[in-house]
Amino acid sequence: MTIVTESASGGPAPKGSLGLPQSMKVAVFGLGYVGTVTSACLASNGHQVWGVDPDRSKVALVSSGRSPVVEPGLEELVAAAVAGGTLHATCDPIEALCGADVSLICVGTPSAPDGSTDLSYLERVVQDIGQALITSRRAAVDGPGGRGVGFHSVVVRSTVPPGTVESVVVPALEAELGTPAGEEFGVAMCPEFLREGTSVSDFFDPPFTVAGTAHDAVAEAVGRLFGFLDRPLRVVPVRTAEGLKYACNAFHATKVAFSNEVARLFRNLGVDAREVMDLFCEDSYLNISPRYLRPGFAFGGSCLPKDLRSLLYLGRINSVDLPLLSGALFSNELTVRHVVDRVVTSPGRKVALLGLGFKAETDDLRESPSVELAERLTGKGYELSIYDPVIQPARLVGANRGYVESKLPHLRRLLTDSAGEALAGCDVAVVSVHSRCIVEALLASHPPMVIDLCGDLGPAVESIAGYEGIGW
Repeated sequence: MTIVTESASGGPAPKGSLGLPQSMKVAVFGLGYVGTVTSACLASNGHQVWGVDPDRSKVALVSSGRSPVVEPGLEELVAAAVAGGTLHATCDPIEALCGADVSLICVGTPSAPDGSTDLSYLERVVQDIGQALITSRRAAVDGPGGRGVGFHSVVVRSTVPPGTVESVVVPALEAELGTPAGEEFGVAMCPEFLREGTSVSDFFDPPFTVAGTAHDAVAEAVGRLFGFLDRPLRVVPVRTAEGLKYACNAFHATKVAFSNEVARLFRNLGVDAREVMDLFCEDSYLNISPRYLRPGFAFGGSCLPKDLRSLLYLGRINSVDLPLLSGALFSNELTVRHVVDRVVTSPGRKVALLGLGFKAETDDLRESPSVELAERLTGKGYELSIYDPVIQPARLVGANRGYVESKLPHLRRLLTDSAGEALAGCDVAVVSVHSRCIVEALLASHPPMVIDLCGDLGPAVESIAGYEGIGW
């Protein structure tokens, strides 16, 4: 398995490679869906796996070679691993952790009544791991030969809110063990991407294998543990790994809601939504692709806003609620409002707006969020200087010209001939377009504050003292 880390620019940077994984002793806490599948799949690939659960019936089932959960192909894996001596189950954390290299936490993290994540099972397991490590280490040191105990990796597989590993898991382990993370133990977040009904095949063919950790020893341990998978191990910050699982599940939920929402509307219009979505999914360039899935500024232009409004109108006259599509427009408005608020709360009254079109390399200003931003800032009394490398007022015609004149009647007075001229003496630079001349001007002037709306200005600009991204 190849291990890659995230470079400063966000891309993968090679860190090392591993050959075939060596057998490890692994303690898996929780024998529900995730824990049982993880235990059986790891054990089937030669690791010595000890499943831990307080439920004696689950432990008895696994010990007898049966799965406590119904999942295609899982019963056979469990039976073969138990018969082969690589899978065990126990209620005793000490037995599982004695000589173990890695602990995997696979307990439930259900919703609390207020919608928050109930971390009580996680907290209890972390405390059990800390206490069991103390006991097993004492036994190892005091036993024959006093062999001592090596570094132990505690890896969270349960879905937890960003910040949980740092604010809950690490402090609890440090309090129990009396040593800081990174010395005798390390932590990681290694999210799973298993779907009930296909979890065994999903385990062996994951979309990616991710370890969120700041500890090299833990990254190496996770690399060994999952070394039989044909995927590079992506080592990222802990909070990135925690957030990834939520982003994936939220997007999956959004896709289901989107398909059902347009189907509710299209049925009333005599349209077979199955045919629409079959064709929709054939577009792997825009529809089913990374396009539009990168944080940045609001959407605009001559198509997206008006077509969303048209669908919402059709929904109203047909008495069909379309909350997801309605929410898209509202969310877009919040993005613009958020940038305005950032400028308003910053010191100074002179703003340089670098980029005016609704996206780069176009002079189409219709429903451009940057034009909307400019209108709101001038309305609040800010002194505005605007530069866009492709905007030439004399060449604006038709609806494009009419739109911008209705929003910014003094556009010619606001536009500058260069990025450097727009930035001269500014208090805040708001950048929505990436171009070489803009980057060079930013590095030459070092404005007191830079609000990056595009996210690809590069590490040199991001090192400016006043730099901040719109969503990073």
